Amino acid sequence: MPQPLLIQNVRIVAEDSPDFAVSDVLIENGCYRSIAPGLEAPEGARVIDGRNRLLMPSMFDAHVHFREPGGEAKEDIASGSEAAINGGVTGVVMMPNTTPAIDSGSVVKMVLDKAAAVSRIPIHTSGCVTIGRQGKELAAIDAMRRLGVKMLTDDGDTTHDPAVLYRAMQYASEFGMFFASHCEVPELAGPRALNDGPVAYQLGIKGSPACAEEIIIDRDIRLAHATGAHIHIQHVSTRLGMETIRWWKSRGDVKVTAEVMPHHLMFTDEDIGDFDTHYKMNPPLRTADDNAGLLEGLKEGVFDLLGTDHAPHTPFEKAQDFSVAPNGITGLETAVVCLFDRFIRNGDFGWDLLVKRYSAEPRRMMGLDPVPVVEGSTAEFLLFDEEAETTFSVDFMRSKARNTPFLDKTLKGRIDLVVFNGEVLLER
Repeated sequence: MPQPLLIQNVRIVAEDSPDFAVSDVLIENGCYRSIAPGLEAPEGARVIDGRNRLLMPSMFDAHVHFREPGGEAKEDIASGSEAAINGGVTGVVMMPNTTPAIDSGSVVKMVLDKAAAVSRIPIHTSGCVTIGRQGKELAAIDAMRRLGVKMLTDDGDTTHDPAVLYRAMQYASEFGMFFASHCEVPELAGPRALNDGPVAYQLGIKGSPACAEEIIIDRDIRLAHATGAHIHIQHVSTRLGMETIRWWKSRGDVKVTAEVMPHHLMFTDEDIGDFDTHYKMNPPLRTADDNAGLLEGLKEGVFDLLGTDHAPHTPFEKAQDFSVAPNGITGLETAVVCLFDRFIRNGDFGWDLLVKRYSAEPRRMMGLDPVPVVEGSTAEFLLFDEEAETTFSVDFMRSKARNTPFLDKTLKGRIDLVVFNGEVLLER
């Protein structure tokens, strides 16, 4: 069993309150044994001074790409899971756009067996809606369900034929599965390099209009409304997309959840500058007005989840011409720190919102219990220092990839400790 651990005078973060309880926290046998001021350290316990630091539930990311099988040069389950730990994340859901695609029980089993062998945290996987993500024939949905798959998505591609998605929703919803939608009309989205607007015009690159995303947001929610399915809208990037989801939620007769990513909250197409591919992603970065609308939606609860869409690529790929370089940035290692640096320390929202949207609600969506800091619960947490700093250098990163706008930048805040089931996975 792990060594008993006593953290003294630490501020405890909960999802349901902006206020902190200052207390001592004793962890024994993998659980919170006691939470109260003035605790005595049991014999053999390790003692950590928690003054000026925050203790909160560890995060859970419901949208990551670990590239295995088929793309291990970019990332694999082992490196991706270590990147997650490095960012205070102790559970993830992999997307199925691998090679081969995760569209059958055999591929799901291969992925989960590999994860069990190499990962120190739980790895969940989504499954495809259609075979090979081709949008034509339904994947082996029941076989994947029997291995624990709950989320179905052709992530990276829209399920183009609405009739196919309609049938999938009718079938799989009876089993308690739900659908995650990458929203895009490919004929409108074009090369998907950046937002359609003045920056695209100035750079001489065909842009992807916001309506290419917004049309499918509305379409897929309408399909869910018609079938009684649960639809989860992925990586929303536009104000009108947010407002569409808000309107549907206000009706109260459709099960719809949605997520927003840190990069769509804080960067715009103007950050691309001189064709910097670290800012190239899909959906693309939009405008400052979109950023403001997305932040509004996050604070209101229109967005149920924060995620990262962690999308690693090799340096060679990202060094290509902007128009042909692959879309995506990494995010697992930077999310907590950059959200603190940009929003929490400026008072835009509190730690309670971050814990609710990036820890508790993603777990609930996957049918898992949250991991609150309460006596008797499993100790699964991170310790955060608001006064320290983090430099996202190559030496700091645990991902194989380096495609992040934060590379070699220093931000305020640092994750000092990550604990899972009472075991220390990371310490700085």
